[in-house]
Amino acid sequence: MRLTSRPLRAASLAAASATLVAAVLPGPEPLGIGDPLFPYLGNPGYDVLTYDIALTYRGADGRPLDAVTKIDARATRHLERINLDFTSGTVKAVEVNGGGAGFTTAGEDLVITPRQAVHAGTPLTITVTHTSDPAGGEAGGWVRTADGLAMANQADAAHRVFPCNDHPADKAHFTFRITAPAGLTAVANGLPVPAAGDRGAPSADRTWVYRTRHPMATELAQVSIGRSAVVHREGPHGLPLRDVVPAAQAARLEPWLEKTPAHITWMESKVGRYPLETYGLLLAQAETGFALETQTLSLFPVSMFTGDRHPKWYVESVMVHELAHQWFGNSVSPRTWSDLWLNEGHATWYGSLYADEHAAQPLEARMREAYAKSDRWRAAGGPPAAPEPAEPGRQLGLFRPIVYDGSALVLYALRQEIGRDAFETLERAWVAEHRDGTATTADFTALAQRISGRDLTGFFKDWLYGATTPEMPGHPDWRSEPPSDRRDAAAAAEH
Repeated sequence: MRLTSRPLRAASLAAASATLVAAVLPGPEPLGIGDPLFPYLGNPGYDVLTYDIALTYRGADGRPLDAVTKIDARATRHLERINLDFTSGTVKAVEVNGGGAGFTTAGEDLVITPRQAVHAGTPLTITVTHTSDPAGGEAGGWVRTADGLAMANQADAAHRVFPCNDHPADKAHFTFRITAPAGLTAVANGLPVPAAGDRGAPSADRTWVYRTRHPMATELAQVSIGRSAVVHREGPHGLPLRDVVPAAQAARLEPWLEKTPAHITWMESKVGRYPLETYGLLLAQAETGFALETQTLSLFPVSMFTGDRHPKWYVESVMVHELAHQWFGNSVSPRTWSDLWLNEGHATWYGSLYADEHAAQPLEARMREAYAKSDRWRAAGGPPAAPEPAEPGRQLGLFRPIVYDGSALVLYALRQEIGRDAFETLERAWVAEHRDGTATTADFTALAQRISGRDLTGFFKDWLYGATTPEMPGHPDWRSEPPSDRRDAAAAAEH
């Protein structure tokens, strides 16, 4: 009897302690890191270091994919519960640091209760066995293509695909393990892991493994599954390039694909060496209505390259726009979503500058047109660095004209204000100093002041936060059309 009394007492104490903790803890609730535009995105208390995401695709019958997401992180504070962003899938089991854990949902959060609290500064490993539903629809996440799937996670849809800390402030390294039926090809961000994916029998499934060498925001994750050809070539400095295209159209698309090395060389002449491990285009058989800068593998609808809807110079400027994002937005990611203008303004700037230098599409003319519309854009969606939130359920509404041409206009004004040489030095310094990290509008303005040697406080206050557009340096004759209700509605609908 005495030999068993002590463990029984210990078990009783453990049960009582667990009951006390449950009684003290508040009810599960969705959390966020305080982003004013997406208040419930991201989660406090930990820093994700790596994601390892295994996906099993059975075919184009609409069934959810079986998935296991493993997250290695470090706790930044004492955690009795852990929140992950996740919705649109079914969670089957959760482990924390090797032990089973309780879980429930609150809003679009998966709320996990580990058996033991996680202490600040200690490693944290979370393994979630779940499904990933390809029926993303307009909310984003998975995009159905004619022959499989691709991803479009911007701005807040990665957690519709896999459990994560879905905010660009918490970048991490990724490994993807994608199992697909014979005859299909799977590609993801990063580079293939050597010797992964033994084909085995001709009828067997194949597992493809890819790993990133640089940290990545969740919104930039990409997995493509389809009847694809992967076209390889070499870029500047031996950079491995790979394009993923419908296999039946590879030859037809080659004149477009072969432009990428020259595009990279041009971008490097403006801002310095390409910052990531590989690059290429993913041409999907889906009418997305947009292109997307998913890291190392930019997503485009194949129809952009096979139809005559757009002039060739415009298509090429969009290619450069998404390439420019690999520096601005991917390598250097926004700390908050209000810093989005730094992504889209720079990508628009370089796409427009390329068209100016290579297709006789004057940059100044485009900027003057943007200036004319700028007050309307500000009235419809706020100034570049203080955008108004998108309507509930329409998060893509954040991507308004003011963050594209309206923000490129800020860069044009800055170049006018500090001079071309200082501006070009600023651009190179920005992507070099913040490579593989996150940065804010305040970081950019401080760097601009340091490099130019000038107090630009008033300039940035007016251009980034003003309700109306300031006078353009060097062009006092430029005029912005006054807002009106009808024009504001039209501006809000533009993309």
